[in-house]
Amino acid sequence: MVTSLNTFSARPRRASGAIRVAFAAAVMAVAACLLPHGPAAAQSRIKDIADIEGVRDNLLVGYGLVVGLNGTGDSLNNAPFTEQSLVAMLERLGVNSRGSRLRTDNVAAVMVTANLPPFSRQGSRVDVRVSAIGDSESLLGGTLLVTPLLGADGEIYSVAQGQVAIGGFSAQGQGASITRGVPTVGRIASGAIVEREVPFAFDNLDSVTIALRNPDFTTAQRVSGAINAFMGAEISKATDPASVRVAVPAQWRGDVAGLMTEIEQLRVQPDQVAKVVIDENSGIIVMGENVRIDTVAIAQGNLTIRITETPQVSQPGPFSQGQTAVVPRTTIEIDEDKDRKLAVLPKGVSLQELVDGLNMLGITPRDMISILQAIKAAGALQAEIEVM
Repeated sequence: MVTSLNTFSARPRRASGAIRVAFAAAVMAVAACLLPHGPAAAQSRIKDIADIEGVRDNLLVGYGLVVGLNGTGDSLNNAPFTEQSLVAMLERLGVNSRGSRLRTDNVAAVMVTANLPPFSRQGSRVDVRVSAIGDSESLLGGTLLVTPLLGADGEIYSVAQGQVAIGGFSAQGQGASITRGVPTVGRIASGAIVEREVPFAFDNLDSVTIALRNPDFTTAQRVSGAINAFMGAEISKATDPASVRVAVPAQWRGDVAGLMTEIEQLRVQPDQVAKVVIDENSGIIVMGENVRIDTVAIAQGNLTIRITETPQVSQPGPFSQGQTAVVPRTTIEIDEDKDRKLAVLPKGVSLQELVDGLNMLGITPRDMISILQAIKAAGALQAEIEVM
C-alpha cells in the first residue's frame, strides 16, 4: 500500500511500464477537462509546436573544387579564382604549375553548405549541397575534392568529399538547347564527416526552456499548464509568448533527456490570432478559423465593355466603275453585371459562413482579395491582414 501511494503522489517517482502510462493518461484526461482545449482532434504534441532551447542545427560553409566535368566546367579566363585555386591545390600535391597557362574546362569552383545537426558525434556523416559560383554549365559527373566546412566561429567542423548528384540536366545542339532543373546545383548524400563536436551538456541543466515556433501568450500558458498537471507540481512557467521555462525536478536530475521525452508527448491545443494571409500575385487567400466580421453589406460587380470588329467586303456591281473596298463593322456590348446583388453578412459569422457568403456573390479569388481589404478598411473585419 505504501508503494502505491508513493507512485501516485503529488511528485511522482520515475515509475515505468503500465503504471506510468496509466498515470499519464489519467492526468491528461483531467487536464483536458480543466483547460479550454476544445476538441481532442485539434490538440498537438508539444514536440510539434515547440523546440528546446539549445537543441539546434549549426550552419557550415566551405569553398572547394569539383573535378571530372565533361567540358562543362569554369572558363579559366572568366573565373580567375578557379585557376588560382587549381594552382594552389596542385602545389600542395607537389605539382608546380605556376607561370603556365591552364586551359582545362573540367574544373568548377563551388560553395559547399551543410547543416550540422545537434549532438552530432565525431565520425558521423551529414549531407552537403554543392553550388557553382563560376560560369560552369553543369556539375554532372563531377567529384568534389576534400573541402573543409567551417562554422560561424571560423573553426572546421566537418570535411566533405564525394560524387556530386544533380537533379537537372542541360543539352544543346546547333539549332536548339534544353535545360531542365538546375544542373549547376548538386547534392552529396552523407558527403561530409564530422570532425569536431559542438559541446552541450544537456543532462547537466537545472532548467530547460521550451521555445514556441509560433509565439502566443495563450499557447504558452496552455503548455505550462499541461506540464504542471502531468508532473503534479508547479515546475514550469510561461515567461513570455515564446518561452516556457521548466525547472528540472530533483528526481530527474542527470536525466533531462528522459524528462523532455515525457514532456514533448503531452498534447495541447495551440491558439492563434485571427489573420488573413493574401498573396496578390497568385490570388491565394488563407484565413484562420478565428476570423470574424461585423455586420456588413457587400456588392461586387464589374463593368465589361466588349468590342468586336467584323469587317465586310463591299463588291461593286457588274460593269460599274467602282472598286472593291473593305467596310469596317464594329459591335460594342456593355455588361454591367446587373444580376449581382447586394449581400449582407451578419455580425460574428464564422469562417465557413464568411466563405459561403462571399462565394454566393460569384466572385473570383482576386476579387475576394479586394473585398477583404475593403471590409478591413471599413473596420468590420476583426482580423489582421498580411500581404505576402
